[in-house]
Amino acid sequence: MQRQITVEILCIGNELLIGKIQDTNSHWLCTLVNERGGYVTRVTLLRDRTEEIATAVRDAIEREVDILFTSGGLGPTIDDVTLAAVSIGAGVTLKLNQTALHMVEESYDAFARQGILTEGGLNAAREKMAWQPEGGEPLDNPVGTAPGVLLKVGRTAIISLPGVSSELKAIVTRSLDQFLKDTFGQGGALSKTICVRCNDESIMEPVLSRVVADHPEVYIKSLATTLGKFPEIDITLTVTGKDADDRTMLIDAALRDLRDGLTAIGIVHRNKESA
Repeated sequence: MQRQITVEILCIGNELLIGKIQDTNSHWLCTLVNERGGYVTRVTLLRDRTEEIATAVRDAIEREVDILFTSGGLGPTIDDVTLAAVSIGAGVTLKLNQTALHMVEESYDAFARQGILTEGGLNAAREKMAWQPEGGEPLDNPVGTAPGVLLKVGRTAIISLPGVSSELKAIVTRSLDQFLKDTFGQGGALSKTICVRCNDESIMEPVLSRVVADHPEVYIKSLATTLGKFPEIDITLTVTGKDADDRTMLIDAALRDLRDGLTAIGIVHRNKESA
């Protein structure tokens, strides 16, 4: 059975931490990783500070996380310091990558031809986006100008992506498709949800605690709502990793146990959805 892939995410940008921009990239990446059977161990928001980013990268490598995603800080301005910080954290040199430089030039030329930008070609700020950690593989950005980069350090694959959500998603779904298939293999996730006619988690707690303890490979979570607003609560059960048959067996056993326990204390429940 394939080992479950561990993932960490660094979302970088002062704008995130002063509340000007809401981080949606980590949510999207968490969903993607879970659907492929991986396990996100942490998400961290960081300012555009080289040493702080480098330390976070270095710590993730030392933890031997399988994949470290970074989001943000790949652009042409002075505060875009992510790749310099990744280089420091990974212990490699930041170098001008000719493949990345060609990607940048081609992108600007294409946007200029379309009339989206006033001029194509390269300048010093644009060239900055092609300086990448030595040994990294540039990742084509099909909807923007800043290439991503895939750098392998020991057991850890560091994947640096732009902060613009459309660009991040395009790189992951197109340029990283084969890498994700090779890394996650046949791993996946299965979730089922029941809706209970009860809005008080404390009443269900003894049943939930017992079922959680008896089914440690199933993540079971009651989703609390504002008291008085809704008369029902959803309870989700999720299994990630494993193979498809094991996921089904594990989640069905936990679901039967949960239903029986809720029925025994007089709580009405119904199936809501499955995925």
